[in-house]
Amino acid sequence: MRTCMAEDTEDLNGAAAPARRRERFRIEPSPLPKQKPDARVYNWNEVFLGFTPEGAVQEASRCLECEHAPCVRACPLHNCIPEAMFLIAQGRFSEAALKFLETSNMPDICGRICPQEKLCEGACVLCGAPEPVRIGKLEAFSVDYLRDRYGYPVPVSVLPTGYQLAVVGAGPAGLAVAEELAKRGHGVTVFDAWPRPGGLLLYGIPNFKLKKEVPLALLERLERLRVRFQCGVRLGREHGVEELLGRGYDAVFLGHGATAGNPMKTPGEDLENVYQATEYLVRGNVPPDWLPEELRGLPHAGRRTAVIGGGDTAMDCVRTARRLNPQTEVYCVYRRTEAEMPGRGEERVHAREEGVRFEWLTLPKRFLGNERGEVCAMECIRMRLGEPDAKGRRRPVEIPGSEFTLEVDTVVLALGYNVDPEIAETTPDLQQTKWGSIWVESEETGKTSRQEIWAAGDNVRGADLVVTAVAAARKAARDIDRTLPTRPPKRILSP
Repeated sequence: MRTCMAEDTEDLNGAAAPARRRERFRIEPSPLPKQKPDARVYNWNEVFLGFTPEGAVQEASRCLECEHAPCVRACPLHNCIPEAMFLIAQGRFSEAALKFLETSNMPDICGRICPQEKLCEGACVLCGAPEPVRIGKLEAFSVDYLRDRYGYPVPVSVLPTGYQLAVVGAGPAGLAVAEELAKRGHGVTVFDAWPRPGGLLLYGIPNFKLKKEVPLALLERLERLRVRFQCGVRLGREHGVEELLGRGYDAVFLGHGATAGNPMKTPGEDLENVYQATEYLVRGNVPPDWLPEELRGLPHAGRRTAVIGGGDTAMDCVRTARRLNPQTEVYCVYRRTEAEMPGRGEERVHAREEGVRFEWLTLPKRFLGNERGEVCAMECIRMRLGEPDAKGRRRPVEIPGSEFTLEVDTVVLALGYNVDPEIAETTPDLQQTKWGSIWVESEETGKTSRQEIWAAGDNVRGADLVVTAVAAARKAARDIDRTLPTRPPKRILSP
């Protein structure tokens, strides 16, 4: 079996490589079939329609199979990309999917939502000539092909080890750890506060980017691995991590993410129809019977909606607003310029295609309400960019006398997320960082200040990517698996 470390990647076509590479350089990129904007705002289906087999072969054939494989180095999971591209170019789609599954727990998800332009595709030597190989979309294509025709492969069962693990959080990090430990024969129970497992993948990402069938298929695969799920269980003050250890779990993995939406601390923020992004997205994108009762019912979709923020969550919100009411005017209000926006360029392109308007260098100062206590306008001020801040981005500065009012009847605050401190504050001797995230000795191990507790993902790094959460979770799972045999297994005393 060939390996895909950069220093060990030989050309798969032997001596003919130089000529073949010149030929591949001339292959045109395969078209990306998408729904038309004026049609897709009336449905919740994925925008990208997927490659045909012929289109996938053409696109993968553009890969130059570089010996130094910069794409592999740029991928947090170090997926074996050149080898997978070779297999797709040969029409061996299922084999390519299995190659991705060797290093990733959810390649069909990462292929859809990773910012490939900043990772693997951003490192592709074909960048700008005219564009990189569409690695992410080929990754999703190959795994979709395998899953739709044959189902996800489930690892061969191994003898149970007798160890029982509790995983807190059924999002990307928690699900990756659950799979890795279950494959090694450990018993795994995943606890999550939502009514169904899936976390961010099911509740936080709109259907037009990630259809629900994909995370649901992943959950079914985990259940076939005998992973157990207990949903509607919020760990914290009422039932804490210490209680899980007291019940007999041999170890606890914390993968509860960064779910606390940042407030704006602006007058009028408590008016009706002013939403935090998470509430807005789940009410707009998730079936009501998958939600707690207090979150059921569509959010307000009136004449004008303003989304405050510039990241991927803000793009999810503006595009959700267009689908909730295709006749509404939708604004993205951001206090810097597009050059400073942290989210994916592809998402902004899609938002523009769908009719979203951008108000750059604009800061809301106050939300105004009507006699019924509903938001009806917001007072804003124009900004200019000043000196760089501590992160190197130019600081937005108010321009005196530039105030104006924008009429709106729905506002969504998409200002980023922090780690909810409740679990750390209720777990004795669990150390936090100065930012409120869980302290770990290293992402290579995920070990916390408690010897029975590991952590990885956004609750360690802060709000970040699915792929970085999965990569760190896989490392934590390896360390848990190495550590458990050094201790005798406990026995769970109660369900």
